[in-house]
Amino acid sequence: MSDETDPRFSAAFWDQRYSTTRPLWSGDPNPALVEEVAALVPGTALEVGCGEGADAIWLSGQGRQVTGTDFSAQALLRAAEHTPNALAGRLTWQQADIRDWKPGDTPRYDLVTASFNHFPQPVRRTVFTALADRVNPEGHLVIIGHHPGDLDTTMPRPPEPGLFYTADDLIADHLPAPTWKVVTRAARPRAAITPDGTPVTIHDTVLTAHRAQ
Repeated sequence: MSDETDPRFSAAFWDQRYSTTRPLWSGDPNPALVEEVAALVPGTALEVGCGEGADAIWLSGQGRQVTGTDFSAQALLRAAEHTPNALAGRLTWQQADIRDWKPGDTPRYDLVTASFNHFPQPVRRTVFTALADRVNPEGHLVIIGHHPGDLDTTMPRPPEPGLFYTADDLIADHLPAPTWKVVTRAARPRAAITPDGTPVTIHDTVLTAHRAQ
């Protein structure tokens, strides 16, 4: 099944998920993202697949001019509802399907982040290459995702290895030297709970790279 026909990769599927009365996510920023960007000089930022907006709101609260984008209109509605009034001038919500973006598209940003965006490998290669192209010279790209090693744990994951990636996979596919300098490449462990209440250690792929030119 291709991503064009798989309902998991459709805006309608995610609109339905976000139409519940309860939030899907914690409302807290991703700790790995906070760790990677907290020391960076604030500038412009693009948060890709922003969902209910926690990461984009945190980035904006750190003094950045942020665009949060998602293909789900319902997710963006929730994100807008969660936006503090004090950040209204520094935070923009944009509906877009990142699969339509191509290298050379504008604008560019000082920071581009994408957390837990998982597509089949050919689509991922196209999408993440386009995201890397949106980073300004001297800017940073941060990608966080589920590590393929999670398939060997009791945490439910789709039994589709091609959906998952390591930092080395991303570097090989999207970040040619000498244009990019890798700052972080990691499989970062974290404690989690399976749906049946069992504690488990899973890993997040974390990649941070600096665009030198």
